[in-house]
Amino acid sequence: MRRILLSALLAATVSACGSKYTSLTGNLKLGQSAEENYQRGLVELKEKNYPEATRFFEYVKSKYPFSKYSGLADLRLADVKFAQDRYTEAAEAYQQFGQLHPTSEEVDYAEYRAGLSHFKAAPGDFVLFPPAHEKDQREAEKALEILTDLVKTRPDSKLLPEAKKTLADVQARLAAREWYVGEYYFKRSRWAGAAGRYATLVEKYPGSSHEEEALFKMARSYAALDERFRARQALQQLIAKHPESPQRPEAEKLLASLR
Repeated sequence: MRRILLSALLAATVSACGSKYTSLTGNLKLGQSAEENYQRGLVELKEKNYPEATRFFEYVKSKYPFSKYSGLADLRLADVKFAQDRYTEAAEAYQQFGQLHPTSEEVDYAEYRAGLSHFKAAPGDFVLFPPAHEKDQREAEKALEILTDLVKTRPDSKLLPEAKKTLADVQARLAAREWYVGEYYFKRSRWAGAAGRYATLVEKYPGSSHEEEALFKMARSYAALDERFRARQALQQLIAKHPESPQRPEAEKLLASLR
């Protein structure tokens, strides 16, 4: 009983402790300038004191609305949401920062984090749940749009390698979805639906792990529809892009039969 009481007392004492820049009563230990208060918010954010960090950044915004730190506080408030796994809110906040501060030195960071937030908001793979490709991936599609634009328009960004890696992950997720739906149609001999999904996969997500087989099954689907020209195109693309593919012998045989 004594141990339980001591543990409860210790927990209550810890919860009552203020942070570095917050008193025991919960009051902020405010600095003398916008920069000083902004920096204190950063410290609280780094230490995962999210309510305190939020209060510092909101104070900077209200007390110093025309300071450059007011804009930066907007960005850090988005970081707080991201750190708390509030990804949909974070994505909106990052995008709003980019719209309000298009000339900021951190606009590429905001764009990248907006894309990353949308991707994290998309349902992923979890044990005992259906795989990601069976779920709604609209958030991943938003991530694809933002990250594709970032990679194209900001080639000098220091975040480019990270953005490209995340973009590849997004493309793989969406390619898996197209493959899943294409397979659904293909196995049921619904050739038009299958061909359309395989074509989308190849066009929108080039180089995916499903590309070789998608090209071959796209050709078979078009052949079943008696669209010989499109079937030949798919087979020629497969042979040209993947000359070592294990699908090549069958592809060449099918191509010969379509001439």
